Amino acid sequence: MKETRTIEFKEKVTNTFLKTVSAFSNYNGGTILFGIDDDGNVKGLPDVKQSCLDIENKINDSICPQPDYTIEVQQDHTIKLSVKSGIQKPYLYKSKAYKRNDTATIEVDILELSRLILEGKNIRFEELPCKNQELSFEILYRKLREHIQINTFNQDTLKTLNLYDNDNGYNNAAGILADKNHFPGIDIMKFGENISIIQKRVTFENMSILEVYDKTIDVFRDYYQYEEIQGSDRKTVEKIPEAAFREAVANALIHRTWDMESEIRISMFDDRIEIVSPGGLPSGITEDEYLAGKLSVLRNRILANVFYRLGFVEIFGTGITRIKQLYKEGLSKPDFEVSENTIKTVLPIFEKDLDLTEDERVVYKTLSKIMLKPISEIAPYVPFGKSKTTQLLKNMGKKGIIAVEGKGRGTKYIIK
Repeated sequence: MKETRTIEFKEKVTNTFLKTVSAFSNYNGGTILFGIDDDGNVKGLPDVKQSCLDIENKINDSICPQPDYTIEVQQDHTIKLSVKSGIQKPYLYKSKAYKRNDTATIEVDILELSRLILEGKNIRFEELPCKNQELSFEILYRKLREHIQINTFNQDTLKTLNLYDNDNGYNNAAGILADKNHFPGIDIMKFGENISIIQKRVTFENMSILEVYDKTIDVFRDYYQYEEIQGSDRKTVEKIPEAAFREAVANALIHRTWDMESEIRISMFDDRIEIVSPGGLPSGITEDEYLAGKLSVLRNRILANVFYRLGFVEIFGTGITRIKQLYKEGLSKPDFEVSENTIKTVLPIFEKDLDLTEDERVVYKTLSKIMLKPISEIAPYVPFGKSKTTQLLKNMGKKGIIAVEGKGRGTKYIIK
């Protein structure tokens, strides 16, 4: 047994546990076990009844407002203190709020404290009045007209979308959707063979996130789609499923924390795209629940509602599930990483699981980076001789994976 983000050990009953009570109450709850040392060894308490009274008195006298907790005496003379996440945040100890950072308890910063205050009042950042009340919404109107055939756009429309009310005017969600604003956006970098080679960098900010979304998709298409002529037909080939990229970008925009002056970062590589969104998981959902798509907690409900109405996302939290389904037949799968302050989505180049041998897979990956090449331009990039590479290509041709064009020295190979 060892300490975690939601479990802490205390060998004795001292005031130090009160910071952790604040942390558990402010976030996702947790357990403090008394009579156990830092290494997880059971030491027991000499007087568990008196210790229970001491714990209760210390909490009642020191934590404000009153947290929700239970105390249980265990058979091994230890005490289990279970603290639930509260609704009257922030829970303060000596006028300070705390949070868990891995297995340590630390004081929250000013930004985090303001979030706790808003959460305690059941107010979200997107609902606060926008600093700039001189806003225009041509892009939003155009999108509503295109996607749901709304031909009349006025203040009543904005009220229906919860972007405006008579008492407070436009809220931050309205500002984020406005044609011009002061909010961050998306920073895109396209790398070459390594991170020292930057082929393109572009930042979309201070504009409607609907325009940010469109411009980001355009950059994606430049690098991960191409047209292939098959007879008289012209076919668009996607190196990465556009639907997966759209879903990942939309999720990043509507689930990020907007009170941070930080861009969503998209790093584009030859073999993958990495999307890093500011803000970890909202309270009330665990990493396992998020990754499994079992539960959805909307950080920005107003923005999510607009994206849902426009058909950009499913509002029921199926984003990760949909991305995984799009890679169901892929050789490589998407990856999701959750940290305290970021969520990272990695979308690999889509390659079908074609039952290749290890050697064939090496050649296949090399060929996937180039469209149509003769053996002389393939062999230098694989660890095999020219004759073995040729044989591997022929084997893949028999499997229907590789197409062969031309004859003799003019023979070229392409992935079907």
